[in-house]
Amino acid sequence: MKKSFAIAASLVLVALSGAAVADEQLEIGQKIYERAFGRGCGTCHDIASNPQLSANIKAGTLTRASFEKMLKEGKGGMPVAIAEIMKNKAVEKAGYGEDQAVDALYQYISSK
Repeated sequence: MKKSFAIAASLVLVALSGAAVADEQLEIGQKIYERAFGRGCGTCHDIASNPQLSANIKAGTLTRASFEKMLKEGKGGMPVAIAEIMKNKAVEKAGYGEDQAVDALYQYISSK
């Protein structure tokens, strides 16, 4: 009985820590979105004539891989953004690498 309780308690802790990581990731993604380039991604991407990131992700037309490529290479009016993202204080404080920062931003935009 004690062993079953210990296993159940461990599973609950693992589930809670996973939720905490997901919450942290969304929070950091939000900070990147709101603060990139000093004015935030929404300055351009919340304008109807520009690519609507959330809608494109939900529609499956903006994959995680193509999103990362765009951040690292830019295209058209989209500047290279990865260096700007990595300068974000929340990213620095969390000790995120590029992949983690891109994941956080992609997850936040997906949740909008």
